[in-house]
Amino acid sequence: MGDRDYQEQEEIFSKVVRAGRRTYFFDVRATKADDYYLTITESKKFTNDDGSFHFKKHKIYLYKEDFQEFGDTLKEITDFIIKEKGGEVISDRHQSNYKRDDQAAPADSDAAEPNHPASFTNINFEDI
Repeated sequence: MGDRDYQEQEEIFSKVVRAGRRTYFFDVRATKADDYYLTITESKKFTNDDGSFHFKKHKIYLYKEDFQEFGDTLKEITDFIIKEKGGEVISDRHQSNYKRDDQAAPADSDAAEPNHPASFTNINFEDI
């Protein structure tokens, strides 16, 4: 399915997650047979030397037969990362204004962090 077909299709249900320079679009679309599938699009903003900006987009198409395994694997992988490295974003330490939050929630309380990946994995793909 080409981008042109994608853009002309009616959006059935959509959600947007804004994350700094990145925006994630979750869009439910219909196949030609009138079944539903999911597209996940990452759009990242880049600033040009002259101050103007442009976006780069990457898209994943996810079909119903893959929902369960995709959801299970996403949860397994995000849980592994948090278990191994905690919820702190290590690259934040390299920012000039970085201050460690000594009051941060322990890694065990994943759901307490509003932008923690675990909070995005409680998706029942069968409902989409």
